[in-house]
Amino acid sequence: MAEVLNLPPGIAGLLEIMARLRDRERGCPWDIEQTFATIAPYTIEEAYEVADAIDRQDLAALKDELGDLLLQVVFHSRMAQEQGEFGFDEVVAAISDKMLRRHPHVFGDASVEDADAQTVAWEELKRREREASGEADTSALAGIARGLPEWQRAVKLQKRAATVGFDWPGVTPVIAKLHEEIDEVRAEFDAVAAAPDDAAARDRLEDEIGDVLFVCANLARHGKVDVGGALRRANLKFERRFRAMELLAAQDGLSLAELPLEGQDAYWDKAKRAERGE
Repeated sequence: MAEVLNLPPGIAGLLEIMARLRDRERGCPWDIEQTFATIAPYTIEEAYEVADAIDRQDLAALKDELGDLLLQVVFHSRMAQEQGEFGFDEVVAAISDKMLRRHPHVFGDASVEDADAQTVAWEELKRREREASGEADTSALAGIARGLPEWQRAVKLQKRAATVGFDWPGVTPVIAKLHEEIDEVRAEFDAVAAAPDDAAARDRLEDEIGDVLFVCANLARHGKVDVGGALRRANLKFERRFRAMELLAAQDGLSLAELPLEGQDAYWDKAKRAERGE
């Protein structure tokens, strides 16, 4: 018969649950064998599920997903504690200290004019912290994690470069640059078509497509549009319309796979019109 635990309320209870799951003698075999590296993908996945619940405006799901994300913090903290490095309390203390330190306009005598000024001040405080810690990298781009999703890393690189004035003055030159990069992609597609087995041509194509994506991220930044949010909306729109296409075709006794592209496009247009109420 399983042991019934009398858990304390709140975070203390969750910490006790994790300690029991990791217990070498009585814990869960799966939890026991995990490491920072094996848990990291789950941490990333849970963060995306939080974002998905927010996108869907599903607050009940958001509560559950935030709990799942919190569990990831508890899991990593427990593994670090087992190694004698730090525990959950130290994690809480570190982030509390950081928030106090980086908000002198709230918890001290400093003042900021607006959110943009606060962003500049935040980056400056982070730079000073890196210097104080003995960080050798003095670049304006220092401290931008390589483990970020690449679209997010692109925006962070662009924002950091902008702090020293390396930025387009407005959206018009960004759009012009996008057209320039698209022309270069077109040229590389032609090169690959002419020599399909040329590895160098395929490498150049990948490079130019990367440039297009980087400029698109810059375009979103200048428009104050979240790249991830915009792409999620595009994905949801495509999924919604594609599923509508399948349903419309099925109502006509057809399968999309049986139709030529022209026929599929007709159902796509029909789905779009239905979505607009036409």
